[in-house]
Order: sequence, then C-alpha cells, then structure tokens
Amino acid sequence: MNLSFFDQFLSPSLLGVPLIAMAIMIPWLIFPTPTNRWLNNRVLTLQSWFINRFTYQLLQPMNFGGHKWAVILTALMLFLITINLLGLLPYTFTPTTQLSLNMAFAIPLWLTTVLVGLLNQPTVTLGHLLPEGTPTPLIPILIIIETISLFIRPLALGVRLTANLTAGHLLMQLIATAAFVLLTIMPTVALLTSLILFLLTILEVAVAMIQAYVFVLLLSLYLQENV
Repeated sequence: MNLSFFDQFLSPSLLGVPLIAMAIMIPWLIFPTPTNRWLNNRVLTLQSWFINRFTYQLLQPMNFGGHKWAVILTALMLFLITINLLGLLPYTFTPTTQLSLNMAFAIPLWLTTVLVGLLNQPTVTLGHLLPEGTPTPLIPILIIIETISLFIRPLALGVRLTANLTAGHLLMQLIATAAFVLLTIMPTVALLTSLILFLLTILEVAVAMIQAYVFVLLLSLYLQENV
C-alpha cells in the first residue's frame, strides 16, 4: 500500500514516450503573448503587472551587472510556478518532484553565478571563503567549511524544492485516501477529513508559489554576491 502512494512520482509514459517532456513544455504554451494593440485585456495586464513587480523586487538590491539576468530569473520563476500549480490538478504529473530535474536547474545556474564572480571580481569571490578578522589557527578550518557550504548550495536548492512538493503531494494523497475509506464507515469524520484536505490544498497552492519564488530568490542572492 505504501508503494502505491509513491507511484504518483514516477515519470509516466504514453506509447513509450515520457510525458515529463510534455509537462515541461506546457507552461510555455498557456501563457498569453503580448500584442501590438494599445490596450491589452485583463489577463495580459495582470500578467505584465506581476512580471514587472517581481522583476523589480528581485533586482532592486543587485548591482547593475546583475540586471542582465532579469530575463533568465523571471522566466525561471514563471516556469517553476506554472509547473508546480499544474501539478496540483487531477491526473497530472509534477516534474519538479523529480530531484534530477531540479538539480539540472540548480547546478548550472549556481555554477554560472560562481564563474561570473571569478571572472569579474576574483578577489572578492575568493574572499567569501575566509571571513575578515579570522584568527590564524582557524583559517584552514574555516576555508574548508566555507568551501563545503559553497558546494552544498545547489544541492540545497534542488532538495528543498523536491522535498517540499513531494511531502505536500504525499500528505494530500494520504488524507484523500483516509477520507475515501472513512466515507462509508464514519461519514462525519470523513467530512471533517475532507475539510482538512480542502484547507491543505489551499496551503499547497501557496507552497507551490512560495517554493518557486524561494528557488529564484536564493539564486539571485548567490548572484548578488558575485556581481
């Protein structure tokens, strides 16, 4: 029984074709594209307002060199938030519950921020490995600790997104199964369980948006240290 709960995280396939590729492409198809008209409709206006506010909040604390990443970070935010929300629909698949996909996002982007720092300001970037005013006996130990923490960053990015979404989906399925089983035995308890499931679904919608924002925000903080 426990194994069936994890079947939802297996990558489904249709006629031998993995559907994870289709799930990744769908977000780019559902977003409306701006037109050349003077006045946009409500959806485009709301979309433009959200993108402008998010980009402003994300890039405000950065130097001018980090503003070149505006398109990448904004597109990644929209991509992750759309995939996370679509994965909450019935009979769908959430690609961001796969650690391999999240690490494929986290490692190249983190490595790029580090390389940008090494190319633009190598002294400052290497200086992050040793805090100023460190006692001489602690220098080797702190360098090792800071180096380990530097290489743990992409792992933390990928695992955080995977763990939060996986835990939420598992909890929703457990409560939904309990409500279905209790429906014929104890209808009152099943009704209360269904109410908890409804509240949890609202929470998962918030988690899906927050985790996408946190992923991009941490990347912007890593970039901010290197520009």
